[in-house]
This record gives sequence, structure tokens and C-alpha cells, in this order.
Amino acid sequence: MTDERRPRRIEVSRDVADREAMPDDLDANVLGPYSVPDVARRRTAGLVYVVGAVIVAGSILLGLPSGMWVVVAGLLVIAAYHVISGWHLRVRQGEALTIANRSTEFPAGHASATLNFEGWRARPVWNVLVFSADEPPSRRALVRVDARTGDVVGSYEEAVPEIELAG
Repeated sequence: MTDERRPRRIEVSRDVADREAMPDDLDANVLGPYSVPDVARRRTAGLVYVVGAVIVAGSILLGLPSGMWVVVAGLLVIAAYHVISGWHLRVRQGEALTIANRSTEFPAGHASATLNFEGWRARPVWNVLVFSADEPPSRRALVRVDARTGDVVGSYEEAVPEIELAG
């Protein structure tokens, strides 16, 4: 495969990561279990927008055109969105896997979870894919777990089609 046809990836060398003080939760070179960062970090961004709105408002009082109030309003709307969509993840990945395994009607084998967001407030929901413990797996399920409460918000189970088992 030539270099032009290789898939492009984002890579950060160890030297750059150390020099720029990249946090461990964003550094792919850190070995060990990965933990999804808490979505409540969005609130910090919201506060930055509020500070920006205050600076622009102060500048308007010092002589900027009054039309800049539109910018202040826009910054405050963005700040409000960041604050109200900054949910705390009370259910982490391991707990979501456990909840999903308990909710299936078959003994669970392999499973994986991804964090998705629903609705305009970006409510966090774990989508957990669970396979049965037999080899090869004969059943699979998708279990959706609310990342704030731990409630199962939806699930779907089915037999693995014979075509997939043979292939």
C-alpha cells in the first residue's frame, strides 16, 4: 500500500505531548484503562463565554458600537447551552456494561460501550453491545443505559443470523 492510499490518522508524538502538557485523558499514548471524561467539563467552556460576554459588554460601555450587544446576546446563549448540556456522568463505562449484562436474557460474554448524546440538551446515554457467552455467540443485544441515572432506556435482542456465524 502506498503512502497516498493509507488512511490518515491524527498522531501526537511523545515529545510534543510532554512539551504541550497534554492532559492524560486526551493523550492516546497513555497506557492503561481509558475513562471517558465527564461531560460536565462543558460548564467550564460556558463560563469562558460568559467572561467573553462581560468583556464585550464592558467594551460597549467604553465606546464600541451599540450593535455589539448582538454579540453579547450570542455569547450568553452559547454559554447557557454549554451550562445546561453539561451533565455529570454518574454511570461510568464499567457500570454501564454491568447494567447491560444484567438486563439481557442470556449469559453475557463480550461487550463494548460507546457514549452517545440525545436531544437538544445532549443527555448522555451509553449504547452497550452485548454478545452471548457461547462460542461463537448465538445471541446479541443492544442495551441503552442512561449515563445519569443508570436506568435502561431501551434494549433490543436477537439471534445472530446463521450467515454471520458461517462467515
